[in-house]
Amino acid sequence: MPMQVPDEVFTRRPWRELPPALAVVLRPRIDAIAADMIEVIRDEVSAYRRPLDSALGRDLAGSVRRAIGQFVELTEEPHSRQEHHVRHFRTLGRLEFLNGRTTDALQAAFRVGARVGARLYAETAQTASLPLEVVMPLHEAVLTHINVLSNESVKGYAAAQARAEGGLQRSRRTLAACLLDQRRATHQGMVESLARQAEWPLPGTVACLLVRQGAGGGRPSGLGKERGAGILAVTHGADLVLIVPEPEAEGTVEWLRTAVRGRAAALGPSVPPRDAWVSLHCARLMLAAHAVPGHREAPAGAEAFVRAGDGLAEAHLRHGVHIGRLLGDRVLGVLRGLPPGRAARLAETLDALLMSWNRTAPEVARALDIHPQTARKRLRRLEELFGERLSDPAFRFEALLALRTRALTPVPGTRPPSAG
Repeated sequence: MPMQVPDEVFTRRPWRELPPALAVVLRPRIDAIAADMIEVIRDEVSAYRRPLDSALGRDLAGSVRRAIGQFVELTEEPHSRQEHHVRHFRTLGRLEFLNGRTTDALQAAFRVGARVGARLYAETAQTASLPLEVVMPLHEAVLTHINVLSNESVKGYAAAQARAEGGLQRSRRTLAACLLDQRRATHQGMVESLARQAEWPLPGTVACLLVRQGAGGGRPSGLGKERGAGILAVTHGADLVLIVPEPEAEGTVEWLRTAVRGRAAALGPSVPPRDAWVSLHCARLMLAAHAVPGHREAPAGAEAFVRAGDGLAEAHLRHGVHIGRLLGDRVLGVLRGLPPGRAARLAETLDALLMSWNRTAPEVARALDIHPQTARKRLRRLEELFGERLSDPAFRFEALLALRTRALTPVPGTRPPSAG
């Protein structure tokens, strides 16, 4: 990125009001002024009390001398180019970030330096018998100068922080992609290494929250910066996948529900990190099902929040829905030759019979809310169609799976069975 030209970096007006003679008397005193300034900064700002021969001490001494030298340059020639100094103080801000410090100490050092500099510059001007009219523009120039240095160092700090955060986010996206890959997620060493790079402590459990992007794309703002910091996010096609650590913690589910309000979302079951892809698979199956018109829990509008962990049996059936249909054709094939309405009523009765404890007509009648005589009539018909298979545990298991699969994927145009 090209550096700004001088007048775009900061105004030069205060220095135009200073006499060049001030620079003449200041230049020989740069080292002495710097020594006094460094001493006061180290006395008043505890972060800079390290030995002057340390890396921090050398950075402090070099930056103080550079700041005073720049002030003298501007006094000599207000329109001189200053990009090299600007780069230095941005680098200074970057080093503060890389060394794990905040900008607080640096800003305090700038304030102390400005105070000491204003005093020593004024004393030097007075000793040289320069006119008193110099004092006002001199103080303005000091304040302008220190404000510029402070701003440039903050820019350097912010740029370094943004780069680091960008690298951290890339590491977290890489980790998320690994956890959602069935093959790679089983390599514990790889996962642990990526987690360290991403500064993401591996939790005991995770759950995947699948969010349909729609018109409101991007990470949901409702997650918040602080609480949502531990959530890994990655896009899968048009969907956003959030890997939530410790999803069973108190209040987490309700917080997530609130955070994604206005979007269709499904929260997968809680699993170990190596099975995050399973949690996502369950969430995807359940969210797709709830988007189908006619589903028993399909939302009226675009919004939905589904907890896949509450419907794992359904998710399991949906995962093998095509096999379930084949199973239905095999074990329930005798119903295909009947009129659709009668076939639906007998399928409903067979389901009630298989789910009953005692397999009696009154029990089936209560389950279906029909007359016991109607239930007996239907049960006799089932015995005619299926015979002894109704007592075979294997058939009963397969028939129940087939009926449950049929219930998840109703044939278009069919109506609920009526009594009879």
